[in-house]
Amino acid sequence: MLIAAMLTLAAARVAAQDAPASAQPRPSLVVLITVDQMRADYLDRFGSQLTGGLARLAGGGARYTNAHHDHAITETAPGHATLLSGRFPRSTGILANAVGVGDDSSALLDAADGPGASPRRFRGTTLVDWIRTAEPRSRALSISGKDRSAILPIGRSKQQVYWYVPDGRFITSRYYADTLPTWVHAFNARDLARRRAGQSWRLLLPDSAYPEPDSVVFEAGAVDAVFPHVVPDDSARAADYVRVTPWIDEIVLAMALAGLDATGIGTGTHTDLLSVSLSGTDFIGHRYGPDSREMRDQILRVDRSLDGFIDSLYSVRDSSRVAIIFTSDHGVGSIPELAAQRAGPEAKDVPLRVDLRTALERGRTLLRNAEVDERALWLDGGIIGLDPAAIVGTRVNAGAVITRVLQDARAMPGVLRVDRWSDLARATRSRDTIARRWAHQFTREASLDLVVTLTPGSVYGMSIATHGTPHDYDSHVPLIFYGPRFLPGSHHQFVRTVDIAPTIAAMLGVRPTEALDGEVLRGALRP
Repeated sequence: MLIAAMLTLAAARVAAQDAPASAQPRPSLVVLITVDQMRADYLDRFGSQLTGGLARLAGGGARYTNAHHDHAITETAPGHATLLSGRFPRSTGILANAVGVGDDSSALLDAADGPGASPRRFRGTTLVDWIRTAEPRSRALSISGKDRSAILPIGRSKQQVYWYVPDGRFITSRYYADTLPTWVHAFNARDLARRRAGQSWRLLLPDSAYPEPDSVVFEAGAVDAVFPHVVPDDSARAADYVRVTPWIDEIVLAMALAGLDATGIGTGTHTDLLSVSLSGTDFIGHRYGPDSREMRDQILRVDRSLDGFIDSLYSVRDSSRVAIIFTSDHGVGSIPELAAQRAGPEAKDVPLRVDLRTALERGRTLLRNAEVDERALWLDGGIIGLDPAAIVGTRVNAGAVITRVLQDARAMPGVLRVDRWSDLARATRSRDTIARRWAHQFTREASLDLVVTLTPGSVYGMSIATHGTPHDYDSHVPLIFYGPRFLPGSHHQFVRTVDIAPTIAAMLGVRPTEALDGEVLRGALRP
């Protein structure tokens, strides 16, 4: 009898999947799952070992294999801000992590240690606002291991938004509430992170299943670089360390399920939204790099964890009324020293670590000679500008200073190109990918003079492995639409993450309340 009942249920689900969109019930829950720093190629590279949620989504959803963040500074904050807004950073105002969600006026609750956070810099609306315009009863819940990853997908909407802090708790800021709800206190009391004290992250599969060497000197700064990775015995230190293990994602998913149960979202006749951003892949990727044994094990564990999450989700919500979107906020490049080593001593244009400050020296000398504060010539990542207010009434020739810096930066090893912003500001439809991505990053009126693009694989600073460039390895992300309203299959054309929000809106039959940069991916939708 049990087997017969299971077969009947399976047949009903297949029939629901095959029914035309007009016959499908309106989704009661849209679930956005974002895996921070997940490269698109992981689905194929590790595909033969994926048996859980990732395999389920990729095999049963509308999968776009050539999806990109079509902007230049591929970081967590700008990336998350595109996902449900349908707009590029130039429109959302979220230009980089450094100018993302930090807000001293929105302190964390319960005396949590850390900077205040809010979406006050975010401009415009998101899918949450469009849904609530049509149906004010609609609600959203957003959970992540990072503040910016929890906040930015839903924009300025004051919904339930929580993120992990290094003491092991989930918290929010005064932008959203004055007190934490009882269910969050109850979840925090479970101490899931602190209880990992003294435990070891060991390989999920036998050692022979991992072709990557486990003794790469460049990983983790040669500290704690090989398995097993032991969590500190001290519970406070353990709560912090857990973030560079797969357990942080398990904890975030458990928090999301607890929130579903406590809030009841997704049970009404209207549509609610759940955003879950998993940060473990990013923490692990920065520490060990995308080519590490740790990264393979992490993705295998994400695969298994998502399978359990989807099963749990479907046990408490009607699967025929759930729409799942899976993606990432950016990719990542290899550890430069490792990439250079693999290229060999005869290779040209090997990845380098670049310090652009040396390119500013002669430009700053021109300022000092004119008795102008050299800090008027500023550098922020690959962005260079000369403060016009600082040179008013002086004998400084701004054009000469910028030209000097441009020439010196172009001559530096590891620099691919240096462009004047005035030449790129209108390149939003250019076939020049790098120019177009820079044009999508800032408004035309932005106060900057030069943008620098490094050679592929080269990076600024000393992060072990990182991202943030206009190159495809940083922009290319997975994109899958999964559920009865979507048509399974693979699509190989170039699409952008700004296309996600208008596609979901079209599926729901809601109208965006402002002009978007993205467009509807009709191929994902059932006719």
